[in-house]
Amino acid sequence: MPGSRPAPRRIATLSVHTSPLEQPGTGDAGGMNVYIVESSKRLAARGVEVEIFTRATGSGLPPLVEMSPGVFVRHVTAGPFEGLDKEELPSQLCAFANGVLRAEAAHPPGYYDLIHSHYWLSGQVGWLARERWGVPHVHTAHTLAKVKNKFIAAGDRPEPRARLIGEEQVIAESDRLVANTRFEAQDLIGHYDADPDRVSVVQPGVDLQRFRPGVADRARFGLPERGRIIAFVGRIQPLKAPDVLISALAAMREQGVEDVTVVICGGPSGSGLDRPSSLIELASSLGVSDSVVFLPPQTGDGLAALYRAADLVAVPSYNESFGLVALEAQACGTPVVAAAVGGLVTAVQDGISGVLVDGHDPRDWARVLERLLDAPAFRHRLAAGAAAHASQFSWDRTADNLLRVYRDAVTEHRALIAARLEGATYAW
Repeated sequence: MPGSRPAPRRIATLSVHTSPLEQPGTGDAGGMNVYIVESSKRLAARGVEVEIFTRATGSGLPPLVEMSPGVFVRHVTAGPFEGLDKEELPSQLCAFANGVLRAEAAHPPGYYDLIHSHYWLSGQVGWLARERWGVPHVHTAHTLAKVKNKFIAAGDRPEPRARLIGEEQVIAESDRLVANTRFEAQDLIGHYDADPDRVSVVQPGVDLQRFRPGVADRARFGLPERGRIIAFVGRIQPLKAPDVLISALAAMREQGVEDVTVVICGGPSGSGLDRPSSLIELASSLGVSDSVVFLPPQTGDGLAALYRAADLVAVPSYNESFGLVALEAQACGTPVVAAAVGGLVTAVQDGISGVLVDGHDPRDWARVLERLLDAPAFRHRLAAGAAAHASQFSWDRTADNLLRVYRDAVTEHRALIAARLEGATYAW
């Protein structure tokens, strides 16, 4: 109808390289998984059915799983079932695209109203499906190769040229681009020549029911009841820079600080798989093994409990498109010390909910961490500010803003089709 802005009834969400059913914190599962799961559940609650396509990694996986009411995960066979590195997945995009197109072909025409792809690999498939189905394509990059290479960690591998070209293609061909922050929007425009009119900022959220202030239970993790605790949560890879935190602990030890325990919670990922024991070796070489505790990735409630058990949460990443860990920790009332990069500048309110650190020199990090640990009154004010800051973010708000982007994309797409039909000439 003229002037109407219809919401899509059914969305095809593409997540080629990682399944929303996987545990975040290891392998390729991280913040993007949380984003897809939480936003999909909220969209379904608003009457929009979501079907998530992901690569099958086991022969026993059912073709279709209902993850939650109105949200389905479809396992697409593409390549060997065992895990593949992201660098190997481009060779399987043809097979994955075939599986996506076959799934749609089993339904009446117009079954999906919109495609939302996550990460550039999915964007390549979304680009193809958009042409085949005649529906708008919305893309969220989550990370950008040109930005990652600009701020690459020492010892990390640069993103390959094939990814850079693939991202440029996807960004040029998408109807709408969703950025996590205004800084990411600027990167899309500045580094990839994205049309500013097609870029929308939709900030991620946090589950405020699960992540909230509460009583600390250090015994749950075998942590010392006395002393101060700094936690790192995330995938173990150079990009996330957990080594900076361990080296900062050693620097504090040199200054006579003896009662600090560092918790590293996560599993190896990416180039971190090359040396999965590197952090253990680093702690040993620096003489701080007795003050470093390694924990496996935690489920939702366990993760919230770990945030509450810590005095501070450190996010020393070289780059983050947003930084959901920082938001979750603050929602639990735990101040965050984060690198002043990417989306962390938005996720952490410097001096109010936490502290931002310029650079990755362990000595600088040691000075900031020690200053905060020795100032309980200031830390208490940051804790209150952290909870207040995080309360401004919610997945409900994210879903509402995504729906606005979807409505705009669908409206413009239908208007374009109508204009083409109106201007068409027919030979009788």
